Amino acid sequence: MKTTSIMIVGVGGQGTLLASRLIGHVLIEKGYDVKLSEVHGMSQRGGSVVTYVKYGEKVFSPIVDPGEADFILSFEAIEGARWIACLAPNGKLITNTQKMYPMPVITGAMEYPKDAVEKLKGMSDTISVDALEMAKSAGSTKAANTVLLGVLSRYMPEIETEAWMEAIESIVKPQFVELNKKAFMMGRDA
Repeated sequence: MKTTSIMIVGVGGQGTLLASRLIGHVLIEKGYDVKLSEVHGMSQRGGSVVTYVKYGEKVFSPIVDPGEADFILSFEAIEGARWIACLAPNGKLITNTQKMYPMPVITGAMEYPKDAVEKLKGMSDTISVDALEMAKSAGSTKAANTVLLGVLSRYMPEIETEAWMEAIESIVKPQFVELNKKAFMMGRDA
């Protein structure tokens, strides 16, 4: 069985760690050997966050090397661009169209790249969604991470929707379960 590699990239506070926990839970419940690794950086201050998820019959390391990621789940377009070298030749980049301006852009020292999502589409097999708007429609902008998981789930046909719902019920705080289920299904159906 082939080992599959997923990178989850974003900015601190976007829910990348919750997303990796949900993916890990689903895969473990399905009997896969799963390895997770988190690289926080300055996540507490809005800095870059990267999580690696690898699964298969036997996985020895969670680290995803350049050219190895089957999927990059990008919570912000520039973070997707930062890590695109890790995408495998037949890999898929799933990105949120949301823009989060880093400090150099906020202070005026740099400009946010124009047409970031379109540039990503020119470099890879990229699916872009407005996860923030979908999450807002589901009931909270904080569910954008779950919207993106819903999109990713379409490319993991070996995992049934019910398994994702069970993971949300097991991991998400009870008061946010229904909201996250709705957000997940919006992403899955997008």
